[in-house]
Amino acid sequence: MIRRIYNRMDIAKYLSTKYLSAWLILLIDTVISMMMSLASFLIISKLSTHHFFSMRLGVVLAVVSALCSVGAFLVFKTFLDVIRHSTLRVIGKIGGAAVLKECLVLLCVSLLPYGFPGGPALKMSCLLDFLTTLISLVVLRLAMIVIYDLIKGRSAQRGSRKRVLVYGTDDKAIALTIRLHSSPHYEIVGLLTHGRKFKRYMIADRPVYYFETRENLPYLVDRLDLDAVLFPTPGGVQEERERLVQFCTEANVKVLIAPPIGEASDGRVMKQSIREIRIEDLLGRPEIKISLKEIRANFRGKTVMVTGAAGSIGSELCRQIASFDVERLILFDNAETPMHHIRLELEERFPALKFIPVVGDVRVLPRLDFAFRTYHPQIVFHAAAYKHVPLMEENPCEAIMANVVGSRNVADKCLEYAAEKMIMISTDKAVNPTNIMGASKRLAEIYVQSLGQAIAAGKIEGHTKYITTRFGNVLGSNGSVIPRFREQIAKGGPVTVTHPDITRFFMTIPEACRLVMEAATLSSGNEIFVFDMGESVKIADLARRMIELAGFHVGEEVAIVYTGLRPGEKLYEEVLANSEDTKPTSHEKIRIARVREYDYMTARSAMDRLGERARLVDVPGSVQLMKEVVPEFKSQNSKFEQYDKQQA
Repeated sequence: MIRRIYNRMDIAKYLSTKYLSAWLILLIDTVISMMMSLASFLIISKLSTHHFFSMRLGVVLAVVSALCSVGAFLVFKTFLDVIRHSTLRVIGKIGGAAVLKECLVLLCVSLLPYGFPGGPALKMSCLLDFLTTLISLVVLRLAMIVIYDLIKGRSAQRGSRKRVLVYGTDDKAIALTIRLHSSPHYEIVGLLTHGRKFKRYMIADRPVYYFETRENLPYLVDRLDLDAVLFPTPGGVQEERERLVQFCTEANVKVLIAPPIGEASDGRVMKQSIREIRIEDLLGRPEIKISLKEIRANFRGKTVMVTGAAGSIGSELCRQIASFDVERLILFDNAETPMHHIRLELEERFPALKFIPVVGDVRVLPRLDFAFRTYHPQIVFHAAAYKHVPLMEENPCEAIMANVVGSRNVADKCLEYAAEKMIMISTDKAVNPTNIMGASKRLAEIYVQSLGQAIAAGKIEGHTKYITTRFGNVLGSNGSVIPRFREQIAKGGPVTVTHPDITRFFMTIPEACRLVMEAATLSSGNEIFVFDMGESVKIADLARRMIELAGFHVGEEVAIVYTGLRPGEKLYEEVLANSEDTKPTSHEKIRIARVREYDYMTARSAMDRLGERARLVDVPGSVQLMKEVVPEFKSQNSKFEQYDKQQA
């Protein structure tokens, strides 16, 4: 414990406020002065033809020199100066004290009886004694200043460098250790593994430490003055999320993740590239493999348009599409500031890319027509939508205008301007919808799929393929639960959860977009693709883990408060990719949904009526028609449940 306190002490701050005792300095100066007197007399004696030095004479000289030195130092007060702040004036005071000392020594020598052995040699050694005393005392102070600066510099550097253990002994862990060898920000004190297999090994000139139980980590923290555990890859975090990551959280040790080697600058890891673990790293899954070669071939040389390009999904789609050698990328969104931000990012990351930001709204048909007429996109990703369940439950007509009418406008323009493909981003909430948002997305699916089937059947002239992709919640999207929890934790809580048992499926934004790209490549048209979302996560557990990762104790420092289900909110989301309701594809994470098919003319007529009612802000009429077209739409915890009772 003492070692840990000592190691964690800010030495630089301590040294800046603490000084050596003046009486200690007086003692040191006196000893040095006395030793110089003895050394000077011994040298003169050795150089003389008669050797006068004896033990008796040495004792006398030592006593005389010590007394004279103390007197001189007291007169000039050299011991009261703070050495680290010494100036030339201090050297002058030391010189004066040395002169006074020699005068006092000569005075004492002159009082010795005539013929005292060594008397002449004592007088002759005074000049040498003066020089050696002056030089010794000045050198002592210079040495102490240098040592102080070194200690302060090293402690300051230690304060800015995190002492970390790199997790693992594989090639990536070793490569990271080597890359950080001379890092000014991180000091690699060793490698860390589970189990004793590599106990007492040295790898990359660093010792290998091990852990087996949660008690091992506090021991390593004390022994190594440990600040953090650094994972070379997110995969390691996944493997250790229920073990080492948990142990680190309990021991208040930071968990860091290094960037891929391609993100390092000149082979070195930058401080800003290494980041602390986020909840997304724990909820995410091993990276999904996609056929990049086929996807790149599918997009190369094409003009691609993304609606909702400034949103969470849309912006990530733009980033990924930008790396596929497209001819042009059209960004379509009505949010000016987010559009400005994604534009600046793409300009910086992809300077050779030709992209055009278009500020527009999918609900405004003339503006949408301008974009299609001007740029003739060949592939269109439709990500523009309203997505927040409670907000859309309160504004159903706006949900219809954006999600249904807007999607229809995009689909119609794709047909009119002969786009090759339209890929619509839908949601798991469209499965047996219980809220306005989910029902509006299901209606958009119905129109898009029926239009594609009508084209395939030859009922409508055209060759555009319509593809729909469904997935659940994406981690960290704008306005989602994770950013909200982060804000609440930063404010000290409480963290609000609607229900203790509520669960959700989660997927990272890049993962979702990769699967969208893969589905767009796999599709022959008119399918609704659903993604394997993995295991559902209890939101209360998610909140608890985020609080712990932030370094707080649940209930003590940050509380969790349950507020009740919101209008239209489900307790459990539907499982998308089960074998009963889907068909497999060549990709294990992507399946094709078996859904009710609609006749295009019937769907078109329903959309016409729905659009008219929404424009008139006829809320009852709009919601009732939604339930008529989508009979599986049953409201939950909503005022619109009354229409379900009327239909029953």
